[in-house]
Amino acid sequence: MILLTVLFLCIISTYSASVKGRSVPGLAQQRHNQCVYADLFCSKNDHLYLSVFDLPLSIAQNLKKGFSTLGALQNISVYIQQPCQNYTIILVNSKTLIVFVFQTGHTTGPSLNNDKLYKFTYSAEVYVDQVKASLQKSAGYRISSGVDVSLLWRNPENDDDQLIKIAIRDVQVENVNERPADKNIFKGKSTEKIIRKEYLEALQRPIVLEVVRGKVKNFYSYENEPGFTQNIKRGLASLFQLQLHSGTVREVDISGNCNTTYHVRQDQVTKVKALDSCEIEKQGFTSHNKILDVTTKATSATIYVLEDSFIKSVKAEENYVLLLNSRRKTGAKIVSKQRLELKSVEAGPGLIAAKQVASVIKTLDSSYVAMTLVAEPVKSECKKCPSLSEHWKSIREHLHPDKLSKAEAARSFLSFIQNIRKATKEEILQIIRSEKKELLPQVVDAVTSAQTPESLEAILEFLDFKDASTSILQERFLYACGFASHPSENLLKSLTATFKGDIANEEMRETLVIVMGALIRKLCEREGCKLPAVVEAKRLILSRLEKAKKDDNVRMYLLALKNALLPEAIPLLLKYAESGEGPISNLAATALQRYDPSLLTKEVKETMNRIYHQNRQVHEKTVRTTAAAIILNSNPSYMEVKNILLSIGELPLEMNKYMLSMIQDILNFEMPSSKTVRQVLKDMRVHNYDRFAKMGSSSAYSGYVTRGPDVSSTYSLDILYSGSGILRRSNVNIHVFDRNAELHASQVVIEAQGLESIIAATPDEGEENLDSFAGMSAILFDVQLRPVTFFQGYGDLMSKMLSATGDPISVVKGLILLTDHSQEIQLQSGPRASTEFLGGLAIDISGGMEFSLWYRESKTNVKNRIAMFIAGNIEVDSFFMKTGMETTLEVETALDFISTVQFSQYPFLVCMQMDKVESPFRRYVTKYESLPSGRRYTAKRGKAELLAGNEFPLHQENSNMCRKVFGAKSDSSSSWF
Repeated sequence: MILLTVLFLCIISTYSASVKGRSVPGLAQQRHNQCVYADLFCSKNDHLYLSVFDLPLSIAQNLKKGFSTLGALQNISVYIQQPCQNYTIILVNSKTLIVFVFQTGHTTGPSLNNDKLYKFTYSAEVYVDQVKASLQKSAGYRISSGVDVSLLWRNPENDDDQLIKIAIRDVQVENVNERPADKNIFKGKSTEKIIRKEYLEALQRPIVLEVVRGKVKNFYSYENEPGFTQNIKRGLASLFQLQLHSGTVREVDISGNCNTTYHVRQDQVTKVKALDSCEIEKQGFTSHNKILDVTTKATSATIYVLEDSFIKSVKAEENYVLLLNSRRKTGAKIVSKQRLELKSVEAGPGLIAAKQVASVIKTLDSSYVAMTLVAEPVKSECKKCPSLSEHWKSIREHLHPDKLSKAEAARSFLSFIQNIRKATKEEILQIIRSEKKELLPQVVDAVTSAQTPESLEAILEFLDFKDASTSILQERFLYACGFASHPSENLLKSLTATFKGDIANEEMRETLVIVMGALIRKLCEREGCKLPAVVEAKRLILSRLEKAKKDDNVRMYLLALKNALLPEAIPLLLKYAESGEGPISNLAATALQRYDPSLLTKEVKETMNRIYHQNRQVHEKTVRTTAAAIILNSNPSYMEVKNILLSIGELPLEMNKYMLSMIQDILNFEMPSSKTVRQVLKDMRVHNYDRFAKMGSSSAYSGYVTRGPDVSSTYSLDILYSGSGILRRSNVNIHVFDRNAELHASQVVIEAQGLESIIAATPDEGEENLDSFAGMSAILFDVQLRPVTFFQGYGDLMSKMLSATGDPISVVKGLILLTDHSQEIQLQSGPRASTEFLGGLAIDISGGMEFSLWYRESKTNVKNRIAMFIAGNIEVDSFFMKTGMETTLEVETALDFISTVQFSQYPFLVCMQMDKVESPFRRYVTKYESLPSGRRYTAKRGKAELLAGNEFPLHQENSNMCRKVFGAKSDSSSSWF
């Protein structure tokens, strides 16, 4: 009995206010002498729970006998059917009944005194600027006013249920920072002229809040008021919501339903809102790849100072920071501040006598309507914006094919997309149908990249896949779909339906299914793998691959899987990698190479080992080296690495050299498997002169293009020759990565086979029966494109050699939308902010391969011409003005990869060059404030510089070779006559 009394005295002494659905921190985790852990909280139906934890075993055994609700031996819960306002605790043991009754009082929320009028000053400020810029130079504005607050009604049965009237008065609008008179857009304008009379009247109409235990239960306002003014009132009303004890709750205010944490210390309450947890209607989208996307960081904190159980002052600050992941110097911030300060307390209106809230509201004004405290989405209409056709006329000259390597082309492309997203299907079709042939491909790029239902309907209605004469437009449409930043299920569904229909050009059918694979991967990565359109597209590709008989069809579906990267496709890829013929086997292996190593099972590695070591059949060098790369990049075991190293010396000459170069590159570049390789090399049977002194010209090398604090980019060049000195494969890769993501920016592979007969050479093992072939394959921004064939067969080879002009063949040319981030942000002070980051690329990748039998020389040339433009626009849209910032950066560059081979002797001379030309780089920041009347303040800063060109350093052996190649050329030219 004594112990029980101590228990309850402890509970009562540590009791503090409870909140509906939340624990009472004052009860939890308290221990004094014989006190035990206890927890007290209210249920959703307003009844009390008492939970007692960690009772001494002897007490628990005695108490447990009498409880109606039994817990575990030392954890007991009791349910008391009493209202939370009057707590009654009843505990029974086997002999004694003990009852304690006590009342909460007004401790759950702020309380107003009767018959008083509280007069506050209120201000709401908005700042927009660069991330690290001082707020003293930011664009923005301030709304200031007086606020009158009075108590209308208190529930006679519950003092914590109150009706509060709030009225805004004496509204002023001004610059958030001091400006000279000639830069002050508000100069000479009254508040009524700035805001407009009808909006000002609406803003100053009172609102009524029902506040229960410190939380706003109902928000009463006038139904027909503009959404802009309602949201400003919601922002003010949200400041009157707080609780007087520490803890974390889900709380509804203007920002939505958010996780909110309270910290209470004497007369100060700090409220921290987790803005990323807020449930509110969200608009916008993000880029598919994180490196190309934008990171948003948001914080919200409010500090209350209390006096006499009510608010003395409030300071609230909300910060949004947006950073371009690929270049974090490019970004913006939005800061929203609110201040509420009590100035005086005067005699006010008396309480309205009533039992129900509805009666009070009806008595006050029957026009009041209960509304949600969550902000309603609003956006002002642009009254002077040009139509889509007018905008197109102003930019069309910048999208001429001859100007696509300029940054202005990318800028115009992005602005065109912005306008297409606001257009109807009919407006879009009007431009497509009336445009000239030379500009139509660029129009198709933009319309497809807009990714709206209207733009998709328009382009599908315009394109006719039964007409082979429009193949160029069809291809541009399909590639734009493949590069889509946020593809929809409807897009994939439309392409699947097109694939099942009649297509005049077989190359377009191949491109279509390849792009379907890219869309499957993007939708799956956004948790859309179970969408009906995705399931159907996966089933179609997998089932048709299993049934395919012709090599062309097998190749087409393997390319689709190379984009889709489906885990369920791995068994099929293994089958074709091991048992398929040369090109098919190589394609399946390169598809497996693109998978994340975590998906490559033991079975995959066993198959790759069989292919490399030719345990079951002879394979081409290209397939074997790809298998080796997969093994070495997938956390190889000690024995796997050892067996690969022991094989060097038993391989064909050029493959020996290539594998040695690959191992050295792993060590020099500190790749993940380098540690295991170093362990194996301690064995002298593996690491000896005979093995590591093999001659040859093949090589593999990796290096950095850039290394920065935000992202880094690497390049890798590998080139594999046949024993006769003819190119078998050259592979150029560029990867971009940060700490959390990676982007395969580009890959250009030139492959050749069966060319030994030209110079009467002997083919290598396993390559005796290969047809003459040369072609190029490319991956661009993680999307495998349709390969391009230079020639197929001996007759085609001779024909093209005799008619060759040396001109490069285009692999991909067009406009690509890279960064595509759009976000609507509801500020807690009321206004709504819109953020948009767009990044566009004008690109032209071409490649060529030249042979000279006379000079016994071959040359491959891959040219990359790129112009990029990125624009970020952050705008806060209030009903009376707009303020914001635009940040842009642009660059034009070119990257060439040239490989020259002289095979008049052995070992033949090989020179690889990777050059970047001088690149103009420009960046600008523009801050602005504008009124609907057209009055505008603008501040613009910029910087332009010329980035130096350079030739990327490859390994020393390559440099020595290049000296010999170009030295031999100069010698021969001087002695020609």
